[in-house]
Amino acid sequence: MAQDKKNKPQEEETKISTLTKDILKRISPIAIETELKDSYLNYAMSVIVSRALPDVRDGLKPVHRRILYAMHTLGLTHDKPHKKSVSTVGEVLARYHPHGDAAVYGTMVRMAQHFSMRYKLIDGQGNFGSVDDDPPAAMRYTEARMMMIAEEMLTDIQKETVRFTPNFDDSRQEPSVLPASFPQLLVNGSMGIAIGMSTNMPPHNLKEVISAISAYIENEDIEIKDLMRYIKGPDFPTGAIIYGKEGIKSAYLTGRGKIKLRARFEMEVVRKDRDAIIVTELPYNVVKSNLHEKIANLVKEGKIEGVGDIRDESSRKGGMRLVIEMKRNVNTQIVINQLFKHTELEATFGIINLALVDGQPKVLNLKEIISLFVKHRLNVVTKRIQFDLKNDEARVHIVEGLLIAQANIDNIIKIIRASQSTDEARDKLMSTYKLSEKQAQAILDMALKRLTALEKLKLEEELAELQKRIAYYKDLLANPKKILALIKEDLIRISEKYGDARRSEIIGKIDDLSMDEDDLIHDENMIISITTQGFIKRVQPSSYRAQGRGGVGVQSSNNSYKRLCYPLYQ
Repeated sequence: MAQDKKNKPQEEETKISTLTKDILKRISPIAIETELKDSYLNYAMSVIVSRALPDVRDGLKPVHRRILYAMHTLGLTHDKPHKKSVSTVGEVLARYHPHGDAAVYGTMVRMAQHFSMRYKLIDGQGNFGSVDDDPPAAMRYTEARMMMIAEEMLTDIQKETVRFTPNFDDSRQEPSVLPASFPQLLVNGSMGIAIGMSTNMPPHNLKEVISAISAYIENEDIEIKDLMRYIKGPDFPTGAIIYGKEGIKSAYLTGRGKIKLRARFEMEVVRKDRDAIIVTELPYNVVKSNLHEKIANLVKEGKIEGVGDIRDESSRKGGMRLVIEMKRNVNTQIVINQLFKHTELEATFGIINLALVDGQPKVLNLKEIISLFVKHRLNVVTKRIQFDLKNDEARVHIVEGLLIAQANIDNIIKIIRASQSTDEARDKLMSTYKLSEKQAQAILDMALKRLTALEKLKLEEELAELQKRIAYYKDLLANPKKILALIKEDLIRISEKYGDARRSEIIGKIDDLSMDEDDLIHDENMIISITTQGFIKRVQPSSYRAQGRGGVGVQSSNNSYKRLCYPLYQ
């Protein structure tokens, strides 16, 4: 008994030792540097592909695509009542995008802001924020539905035109890309920061983009400089003025470039001898309230001189109206130069045309973006035609069976009445008239009203129409150029329906924006005095007279003197 107790621990130790050896055999040593590298790369690619960058085909990131598809499945089209935003956000989170409600709602809000999107995709009702960076109301208070143009992104999605993939929990399918009837990437642009890369694509005018795509469809060898005859440059939702075409040309040729934007303003006389700068349009993504505050601070600090008052008179009806009132007898142009120099009334937009092409990030020039969109549309429309062809051929098969039944109706009725069951009747019809199972079942399901002569005539007309459509579809599939013509025709329809005038004006050259020091300093009459100690001093004439000095100084309007004293001789 004692011997058994001694042997038991030894047996357990032997088992543990054997188990440890088995585990060690299955463990492969990996250097920590290799593991960190592989793990980081997997994470980086996940961020790049699944979250941060748009697909070149439909111009959407996954969250945008999922929001639109969720609204499509919920039936929130432009002609239906608005529905609480929280229901859409909940649908997206539960079905497709488990990344937090703040991210989904924030994206949804931006898609509904007229100052963020050149062509809004969501029609919001309620407080969806403002150009002053006011936060939107909570999702339980706002309501939303799709804009009509957003529905163009989902046209024919039910016709097997795009590939569907399992969602995050394999409970349902979601589209990997939308059919996208118009070039969303160019039209609304995109911004995103991934791991080690980012995209910053400006929006463009719909009419200009579609004109360029039409020209490309007509001539695939067209050069970028010729495409630029149609697309003049970016067209921002907030308007403003773009200076120069050098940055635009660089972005279209290489995929990278910088453009200068300036606010649009008017001059008004608000009081006697007092001018005012009325800002009506701001550069893209500039927050008006922040700009207002910054100008006020710069005036207090003395960096901007000559401003008497600044107030925001913007309204829904009157639009943007930021009033910068001058002091009396001030050179307004100098103040304007100071504002451009020190505030976001002048801004730089860095263009990076980075998008996913076959799941890989790539910087694209203008022609590549257009060609990849046309390739996507060609694939979508081809699949749509194949789907319609398959359905019409299936319908022809059924109609032919019904016409056979019409021609032999008396005998068919006898067969059906003599049969003991539906299956028996179906089998007899198939063997007697060499019908397929689908044709026989359609005959059994046929209503008695279909036996009339008028119904027979309708079937014959339907068969003729189906055969005509089938011939048309087959002709299209045999001639890709005809499909391209269809794509062009559809794009022109969209251009005429949703297109509008350009908002951002392109003028001058970047060199026109250059300013030297003299352009920032007001011209004033000054008295220059030199002291016996060798100091030179600049004083305004009014101050000189207030000191009771009657001597005559040297008047100068030379702007090179600063408001300071310094020794003449060192």
